[in-house]
Amino acid sequence: MLTDQHGRKINYLRLAVTDRCNLRCSYCMPEEGLDWFPRNELMNDEEMLRICSIFTELGVDKIRITGGEPFIRKNFIPLLENISRLNGLEHLTITTNGLLTEKHIPKLKELGIKSVNLSLDTLDKERFFNITRRNSLDKVLKTIDTLLHNEIHVKINTVVMEEKNIEDIIPLVRLAENKNIDVRFIEEMPFNGGNHDTSLEWNFVRILNHIKEQFPDITKIPDPQNSTSYNYRIPKFKGEIGIIAAYTRSFCGSCNRIRITPSGMLRTCLYDAGTLNLKDAMREGKTDDELKNLIVLALQKKTKDGWEAQQFNLTEQQSHQSMATIGG
Repeated sequence: MLTDQHGRKINYLRLAVTDRCNLRCSYCMPEEGLDWFPRNELMNDEEMLRICSIFTELGVDKIRITGGEPFIRKNFIPLLENISRLNGLEHLTITTNGLLTEKHIPKLKELGIKSVNLSLDTLDKERFFNITRRNSLDKVLKTIDTLLHNEIHVKINTVVMEEKNIEDIIPLVRLAENKNIDVRFIEEMPFNGGNHDTSLEWNFVRILNHIKEQFPDITKIPDPQNSTSYNYRIPKFKGEIGIIAAYTRSFCGSCNRIRITPSGMLRTCLYDAGTLNLKDAMREGKTDDELKNLIVLALQKKTKDGWEAQQFNLTEQQSHQSMATIGG
């Protein structure tokens, strides 16, 4: 089992398979998009599969595939199928925006994927367009219905943004009333491609108090081990409500995850600039054992929390990267 210098067991890998996205969400990137990685700087399918295999051999039993938008990647489904076959892998999940997902859902079920995280910041068509710069809300809602029809659990991820989607908080909460949907509200983070300064007027305390005004009987429930969200239940609701203090970073003490960007950079923390490029190491001819040693050494430098990581690792420019280049 992988452990970091603070004795935390690392069993969760978040792998970004692309930096590209078919939305232009204002909290993630500028309207004109980003300077995408050249193709030769991205890991190929064989490299990604090799990385996943090495991590499962080291004790990682959960892999989440992120982007960018993962379904944009060419040959994504065959890659996903190969990853799903790895020995020791118990949980394979995906984070998607839902635009290209719907037709692949039967295959996801066949591969044993039981849960999908779906980014959705509003249920209003006009606000959806204003936030994403795309007119695609209907596609996202159809994806949700098809996932539920195929008995795949849905987790909605909503970034809470002042003056943009506050009026959507309560309607989104109501999604969990009659459907097997968990709705998680996320503090806005600075990773927006330098598009704007982050305002934390709506931190997790204010989000919770806002929900309590409408649902005063909402109650705290135990958080799963290593959970990034504070979790709550409203009586008679089928789903649960979560709040992720992504900027406040109050969950770091139990962190069990690491990230790998599309270019192969290992980041031991979301707020870490990354110090080990596994793609380069593979292309230099490193053996699997040598790669494992590099990973173990990198984890001995994992900071105790996101504040320490940002203080020691991120330049001002890096702190305003897009989540698309970091990996979800």
